Amino acid sequence: MSSKDEIRLCEAQELARMDWGQLEDGEYARDYLTALLADTPTRHVHNVRTQLLGLLAGGRVMPVTVNDAEYDNSYVCSPYTHFVAYAREELDMLDSRLLKRLFTPVLAGVGLWMKRSRCNQIAIVNNWLLSTNLYHAWTAEQAGEIARFCAKKFPRHVIAFRSVCQRLCPELYSGLKQAGCIMVPSRYVYLFHPDWPGEGTWRVRNTLSRDRKLLAKSGYRVLRHDELAEGQAERIVELYNALYLDKYSRLNPQFSEEFVRLAMRRRTLTLIGLEKDGRLDGILGYFVRNGVMTTPLFGYDTRLPRETGLYRMLSSLLVQEAEREGLLLHQSAGVGAFKADRGAIGEPEYTAVYVRHLPPYRRWIWQALAFLLERIGIRLVEKYEL
Repeated sequence: MSSKDEIRLCEAQELARMDWGQLEDGEYARDYLTALLADTPTRHVHNVRTQLLGLLAGGRVMPVTVNDAEYDNSYVCSPYTHFVAYAREELDMLDSRLLKRLFTPVLAGVGLWMKRSRCNQIAIVNNWLLSTNLYHAWTAEQAGEIARFCAKKFPRHVIAFRSVCQRLCPELYSGLKQAGCIMVPSRYVYLFHPDWPGEGTWRVRNTLSRDRKLLAKSGYRVLRHDELAEGQAERIVELYNALYLDKYSRLNPQFSEEFVRLAMRRRTLTLIGLEKDGRLDGILGYFVRNGVMTTPLFGYDTRLPRETGLYRMLSSLLVQEAEREGLLLHQSAGVGAFKADRGAIGEPEYTAVYVRHLPPYRRWIWQALAFLLERIGIRLVEKYEL
């Protein structure tokens, strides 16, 4: 077996000795993983408690998070949080009393079943503790080999792969499915590429043009990564928290100032800010993998009037970055009508779970979740988001 074909789990000491220069995206993985391992993940993402390991496969290193329960973790490490606690919050926001009455007891039952099935005894592959995990260009064969390898290394754990999107990574999707993974719908996400036909329609072009004009006339100065100072880390966290924690849910990853400083020093994220009168009012942070960019860090001052249009301006900056670099923009979930008006295409995203090595009572919950979410969950999201 060549070193490129080798699959191996690495703990902190082995990662510290690794020759990162020989690996694809090695410097990025080194900067990100060694920092989280040295300081513990919780110092960077406050609501995550997990054991972090490195997985060497296909000439790349990616993180694997290992948990046994931790039901209060952010959804990035806790399927219970994702499928029950977060879903309960989203259900509370619906206007339909009928849907609330129908699904509240269903969620309660699913939550009890998930805990009895030990759903959070789980190892998540390629888990960067972010809302979206982007993948390298894995072959179908590599995907299956990694799933089976991890099942042997963690015989009592569910093996999971978050953020699996068939449109983005068809080989990964088919390889995991062929290996026997259960494909559980997890989100409905929005994808944009400047070369897709939808971007060329008059309505989309007009909307994108109006967003650019709003930014040009706003009086805001665009701050590129190197123009942001580490002293602004506290403000950046405040802006992210205002949107993702205070407005949406505290179950989202709670990034620390140390996480932001790491991004600034090592470019684990490329940061762009909006400043006016010496005050930072908007921030985004994206990273790129395999021709795809996504933005796990995004926020603005929600106390400012909605007419200011900070969300529109930040979204416009992202589209311009995608156009300039010729990248596909993964816009995550939510505000589907807004994104569709700007040329994005909705696509289901899955958590692929490998449970063939586990007893039947631990497998059944995943089969039930896949059935319910495929038949009901995705259709509800399509109806209420678009």
